[in-house]
Amino acid sequence: MVDDSPVVLHIYRKLLASFPEIEVLATFSSAIDALEAIPVLQPDVITTDFHMPKMNGLEFINEVMDRFPKPILVISSSVQATGDEDTIFALLDAGAVDVFPKPMIQVEEEFRKNGTALAKKLSLISGVLTLRRKKKLPASAYSTFEQAPEGSLDRSGFKIVTIGASTGGPQVLASIFQNLKADFPLPVACVQHISEGFISGLVEWLNNNSPLKVGFATHGGLPEKGCVYFPPEDVHLRFAPNGSFILDSSPPRSGHRPSVDETFLSAADVFGPKTLAVLLTGMGSDGAQGLKTVKQRGGFTIAQNEASCTVYGMPRAAVESGAADLTLDPGRIIQLLNNLIS
Repeated sequence: MVDDSPVVLHIYRKLLASFPEIEVLATFSSAIDALEAIPVLQPDVITTDFHMPKMNGLEFINEVMDRFPKPILVISSSVQATGDEDTIFALLDAGAVDVFPKPMIQVEEEFRKNGTALAKKLSLISGVLTLRRKKKLPASAYSTFEQAPEGSLDRSGFKIVTIGASTGGPQVLASIFQNLKADFPLPVACVQHISEGFISGLVEWLNNNSPLKVGFATHGGLPEKGCVYFPPEDVHLRFAPNGSFILDSSPPRSGHRPSVDETFLSAADVFGPKTLAVLLTGMGSDGAQGLKTVKQRGGFTIAQNEASCTVYGMPRAAVESGAADLTLDPGRIIQLLNNLIS
């Protein structure tokens, strides 16, 4: 665990002391010292703050991913601040698996809640298969084709694209939205599991780095082509019979609110065979049931393939249930979407 504040590191140890599945091997107030110790300690997970002297969190993540890739969790209060959107997702783009707000210590109940959430997050990402970062392909690599390898789909057959993602999703969503055509002919409804406090930054960052308009759905609003819609924090995104958005705070589904399943199932009910659903990298099985229902109602379904997933959980559950018409890497997903024909 890396943070330039010894007090914060002491708090982390105290937070995690009651969770026997978590062992804190070492804490470092210097990212440089931590970097030297990683090959000796061989941790399952690394945590880091962002603002640190001599070597900041982004520089540290880049060094770790280049030299000895490990699952990295960013724990920082700074990455929640408005205006820091590029910082937040530069960390994810560099190779961090997820982000977590720095625990509050003022209220004992909040302290315990943060400890439980942090322990759960660390346990989840400890099993992430971390690969060396791949060199980014230029946008032209996704657009210099005559036809998608799997064939083109008739865009007039669809009214909505729905996408669900969890761990590793922000990086994939960024790749997809950066490389879709500016005149993309359909609306996109997207659910991304992310720690509390980070969805606004994610949406702002995606909007700043995409030719499409990326924003939040509004209750009663109608989805428009070429726009990407996320539900606001802690609400489900569904559709009314006329296709407009419904935002509600009904109970979480399988521990998630917003839930990918809720969005997929609602799209299947309202749009039926005119639904194109995509399930991306993530822990657990949220979205698998919804994807299967979309397929059963005559819609078209895609799951991200195992080789390109940070975590092959949600897509695996969908594939094993027979819910996916195709399993594709993000580049092929972009190709297919950009090749929707009239």
